[in-house]
Amino acid sequence: MLFVIAVLTLIAVWINLPSTTGIHIHWGPIKYDREIKVRMGLDLQGGLQVLLVADLPEEQPVEADAMRAVRRIIENRVDALGVVEPVVQLQGERRIIVELPGIEDPELAISTIKETGLLEFIDAGHTYLPPGTVVKTTFAATPTVTATLPLTPSERVFETVLTGKHLKTAQVTLDRVSRKPMISFVLTDEGAPKFAEFTSAHANPEPPPFYYLAIVLDKRVISCPHIKSPIPDGRGVIEGDFTLEEARSLAVQLRYGALPIPLRVETTRSIGPTLGQDSIRKSVRAGAVGLSVVLIFMLIYYRLPGLLADLALILYGLLNFAIYKFGIPFLFSGVTLTLPGITGFLLSTGMAVDANILIFERMKEELRAGHSLRAAIEAGFKRAWTSIRDSNLSTIITCLILYWFGSNFGASMVKGFALTLFIGVLISMFTAVIVTRTLIRFIFHFLGEALRKKRWLLGI
Repeated sequence: MLFVIAVLTLIAVWINLPSTTGIHIHWGPIKYDREIKVRMGLDLQGGLQVLLVADLPEEQPVEADAMRAVRRIIENRVDALGVVEPVVQLQGERRIIVELPGIEDPELAISTIKETGLLEFIDAGHTYLPPGTVVKTTFAATPTVTATLPLTPSERVFETVLTGKHLKTAQVTLDRVSRKPMISFVLTDEGAPKFAEFTSAHANPEPPPFYYLAIVLDKRVISCPHIKSPIPDGRGVIEGDFTLEEARSLAVQLRYGALPIPLRVETTRSIGPTLGQDSIRKSVRAGAVGLSVVLIFMLIYYRLPGLLADLALILYGLLNFAIYKFGIPFLFSGVTLTLPGITGFLLSTGMAVDANILIFERMKEELRAGHSLRAAIEAGFKRAWTSIRDSNLSTIITCLILYWFGSNFGASMVKGFALTLFIGVLISMFTAVIVTRTLIRFIFHFLGEALRKKRWLLGI
């Protein structure tokens, strides 16, 4: 475990270095690129906030599914702008808030948000296009690629077989045997004959090789099923290895290639940072002073255990900031720092110190009762664990509730606070229990019971 802690420390230090801007691995077929940087929210760097409202009569009801589809489509739009950590949230039944930190062209942002989506079924041939691949198509464009060499998906121009106007409906169903979710769709009278002709010409139930008909929204692949059999009646299914929620999301995207509800811009605000650069420096300085006071207190009051707790607390800070910059692979790409988010981090720091205090006080009780140092260490961690677990578990549940509230009611500041507090609590449990225990055991291995005679060194 000591080796794992050392490796984590080195990785965290490397990520937190100002000179570290990303990971770029290009070794044979392996290509991995990931940006590493501090992301700041509206209140720290400014940006654009747009309030969109359903442009429908007040007496006309708005379907919740349609508004959720609008939110997903707008998210795709703003992602194309390259904005770091945009926020797109529903507010009530008819409104959507869009926050774009660091945006430089408000007019471009607004036009991109409101543009109509383009849904296409494209002929991918024998090439499987992973979801998320950006492609060029023949619809509303003049193909200019004439090279005869093998081209990458981003260089090729794919033929558009059908567009969103040919799709009548799409919904999620379950396979009768496997109970796996799939998407059944129905084409219009105009689209059905075209689809029948294409699938009849390229059906191939068994490999090799499969023939793919990719589904593309705004030139970005969202699914790439292969053609198993001819579909003569304009009714078909899309099968894939996706969850029920992913299937529902895909069905919504298919139904609503364009915005299902017209929107109007209610308000547009260019927001300056709440804190200027000077205020940010003062806040960082104040945080550093507060952390230094805590480290000194632990060192003076608990002596050697306090020193080890200080080392664990420093690692806690390094790991938190590394996750803010780098994120966690396959879960999220990083954390956008806001003022409430920084507050969540500071609050979790106090909880990390509190866990160590509980452990050390339990250890001191055991030593005063005459137990050996080894027994006191193990009993201290064991007896303090239930209190640490219960308090942190209640905080985690609160974080989940706050995160859900912030995601569903347009309270992005609450969401940021909940996320940083949640991450901090998890890391604090690791550093306060695992890291501190490992360091104490390591020191005891070398010094042994000799430490028990030096009561002042143990803070007794």
